[in-house]
Amino acid sequence: MKRPFVAILFACAPVWSLACPASPDIAEEMRALIAEANAAPDERAGRAASDKMWQVWLRAPDTAAQEVLDRGMRQRGNFDFVGAYESFDALVAYCPDYAEGYNQRAFTSFLREDFEAALVDLDRALALSPDHVGAQSGRALTLMNLGRRDDARAQLEAALQKNPWLSERHLLADGAPLGPLGQKL
Repeated sequence: MKRPFVAILFACAPVWSLACPASPDIAEEMRALIAEANAAPDERAGRAASDKMWQVWLRAPDTAAQEVLDRGMRQRGNFDFVGAYESFDALVAYCPDYAEGYNQRAFTSFLREDFEAALVDLDRALALSPDHVGAQSGRALTLMNLGRRDDARAQLEAALQKNPWLSERHLLADGAPLGPLGQKL
């Protein structure tokens, strides 16, 4: 079902070019934002740095990809998880080197409780963008739901080294072990 959807999308959408442009190198920009988050004196400044990170990640390689990304996020926001997954699937097919396509598809899989599929996409997102703190924290939550507590803790700790202001930081309070959906045990 996915392949015909992608074929129809490409055939019906003249805005798609033949190939997605290369994703821009955001490594230096992310290093600066990681430094900003780590130097933030308080929650407000830390959250501002986090928001800037998301602005970078959500910048698609071209207008067509941006439209599909935005549509998928609207669909997911309206609880149309099937439509959102199809949009992100089309985005990944069009822009296979754009980490955020995989991260957003993973989040949709996570919401559908397909944790194995989410983990595959998160691993791909992190292979493309190792400093993607959002994918790291998403991977930690996914691992928790798969019962892999030690791996989840290690992943969350790695994410917090890059951004100590993540809301998920509270899951590690008092060194409590993590259970499904990040509940402290």
